[in-house]
Amino acid sequence: MKLLAVRRLLRIQRVVIRYQLDEMLFELPLPFWLRALSYLLPWRWLPRKPLELSRGVRLRLALEDLGPIFIKFGQLLSTRRDLMPPDIADELAHLQDRVPPFPEDQAIALIERQLGAPVSELFARFDSQPLASASVAQVHAAQLKTGEEVVVKVVRPGLKPVIRQDLAWLFLIARIAEKASADARRLHPVEVVSDYEKTIYDELDLLREAANASQLRRNFDGSPLLYVPQVYWDLCRHQVLVMERIYGIPVTDLETLADQRTDMKLLAERGVEIFFTQVFRDSFFHADMHPGNIFVSTRTPWSPQYIAIDCGIVGSLTDEDQDYLARNLLAFFKRDYRKVAQLHIDSGWVPAETKVNEFEAAIRTVCEPIFERPLKDISFGQLLLRLFQTARRFNMEVQPQLVLLQKTLLNIEGLGRQLYPDLDLWSTAQPYLERWMRERISPLHLLRNLQQQAEQVPHLSQIARDTLQRLQQSQREEQRPSSDRWPLRLLGAALIGAGTLQGLAPLLAAWPAWLMVGGGLYLVLRR
Repeated sequence: MKLLAVRRLLRIQRVVIRYQLDEMLFELPLPFWLRALSYLLPWRWLPRKPLELSRGVRLRLALEDLGPIFIKFGQLLSTRRDLMPPDIADELAHLQDRVPPFPEDQAIALIERQLGAPVSELFARFDSQPLASASVAQVHAAQLKTGEEVVVKVVRPGLKPVIRQDLAWLFLIARIAEKASADARRLHPVEVVSDYEKTIYDELDLLREAANASQLRRNFDGSPLLYVPQVYWDLCRHQVLVMERIYGIPVTDLETLADQRTDMKLLAERGVEIFFTQVFRDSFFHADMHPGNIFVSTRTPWSPQYIAIDCGIVGSLTDEDQDYLARNLLAFFKRDYRKVAQLHIDSGWVPAETKVNEFEAAIRTVCEPIFERPLKDISFGQLLLRLFQTARRFNMEVQPQLVLLQKTLLNIEGLGRQLYPDLDLWSTAQPYLERWMRERISPLHLLRNLQQQAEQVPHLSQIARDTLQRLQQSQREEQRPSSDRWPLRLLGAALIGAGTLQGLAPLLAAWPAWLMVGGGLYLVLRR
């Protein structure tokens, strides 16, 4: 692994030199000590002919040369036009679905090897010219023998060694950062890289993507908000995915959307609603929502429907994370900064000794300026920067389990900014969150929770009985007096009672939990 990492470092260095990215870096307003380091780079003392390429093209070509991890980074940057000049953002947008394809003979050979038959036998028609090409895979149009139009997605060959090399460097940088900086430790860089490692390797498995697409399709079955193409499971393998071909308008093709009289305000609002529905209703959200994966149906422009593809990266949240996020967001919407501060302390995201009033004042200073303003007038880049400064002051820790959610939020914001700059993000999201919170405390939801908890009681009882039997067997082997059994049985009964009480804590006010505890005691103590 160390040899691979060194080779990759040399590769990155060659790409930086080839496209003269160091010139772009040292044009920035850097600290004096960092600028002085530029004179220690040996290649900067050699004569170099200026490239006849714009800085945006140079950056795009460099990311393409460096492979999928760097390409995905460029994809994320392309959605944040508020963070970079337009010429660079325009070039990086090409990374979303116009990455140079790999040779068609390699694609066909891989498809035939995975599916075990020639493409001429599998499909009535197969287009060898790729329909689109991205960082991890490319797609070809085809037609099934039964007449359905489909796309065939195939993973790029030889990706894993490059990804391993890049991840080795990311882990090394993360470990060095954790050892060298307290601020870095607060950001949990090693855990973040570990999460990204799992995500990128999951994306190489197209069976996983097919399963994600099927789940997302079920979640929005019949919905006017979102359509997900059908998966043809008989033709899916780890490196090949066949699914329904969709015909829609790329979400960034604003001219075509305007020509068909698309309701842009409703389109932007539905994007926000889809996001919150996935996160809070389903706890299953598409986490790679860059513009290359999102289309708009041409069927009903007055009631626009999104079409989502490429479900290789999805995220989910626990009940606790959902509840925490919803309460925080609602408190933000209501400008209840004290509640926001208290929630952060209660959740353990900031140290317990943090003074609530000081934290409240800091949050108010950061957030108050953004309210009652349209999206086009809000710089979330500056907002995030100020929030990080606040986090550093109060030792607030980044939660690695929310990294995918944060990435998706960035994509949603970038998309909303392009579609309808006057979108009022707050008034769009607040009613949905309030409705979701009301449903969580409804009698039906509480009854469903009670049923789920009650179903666990026999299971817990069985565990306790098995534990007691093992303890009693151990007693017999040690030839202890039989009178010693009763303390063990009482201990088991106490464990059952404590477990039942803990599981039903939120419902104690509504149900006589002591009856269930008594039932557990009976199950444990009966002979």
